Amino acid sequence: MAEALVRIEVAAGRRPQGPAGRVDGDARTAAPEELAALIGRLGSDEARWVLLRPAAHDPVRVPERLVQRESNPRFRVQYAHARTRALVRGARELGFTGEPGDVGAPAAVSAADGPADHCLQSLHTLLATYPSVIETAARLRAPDRVVRHLEATADAFFRWHDAFAPLPVGDEKPLAVHRARLALAEAGGTVLANGLRLLGISAPEHL
Repeated sequence: MAEALVRIEVAAGRRPQGPAGRVDGDARTAAPEELAALIGRLGSDEARWVLLRPAAHDPVRVPERLVQRESNPRFRVQYAHARTRALVRGARELGFTGEPGDVGAPAAVSAADGPADHCLQSLHTLLATYPSVIETAARLRAPDRVVRHLEATADAFFRWHDAFAPLPVGDEKPLAVHRARLALAEAGGTVLANGLRLLGISAPEHL
């Protein structure tokens, strides 16, 4: 993992040229004043996300201003991580912790999301393939692969979260399914936190 981080950091030295410039050069040739201006306008987290998200051959599209809402993929990923931490805190207040097991039947699922077992399987698959994505991204010096995997994981987590209530509702007591769901949420939070930190982006506990 440490070697993967070094490789990704080397690939992270991209810089935009103008509001929608293309990636050119690496950290050794980037103009410090350009990077400082970008960070000053968007903040470190958003600036890194903007530079790392496109593939090497794609243009870097720099937003005019920082947008802290779910339409922003970086914010959505950070929010998903913060939500997993909130679930852990909520479970602690209710007196239970996560434990791997059967997550049970969904509480609800919308027609737009498809079958409930599909959103569950999608989340499982994304969590399981995270290590191989990191290795491939490091080998190819393609941090955009990590970014896109985190986006997909966050989206899958939210779909699963809406279908499988991780915490008891109302007067319901904590059951084995809640412990299993909490364990899965914690696993998702771990992947999101690790991926964000590999990219040099914060993984906040609260949002």
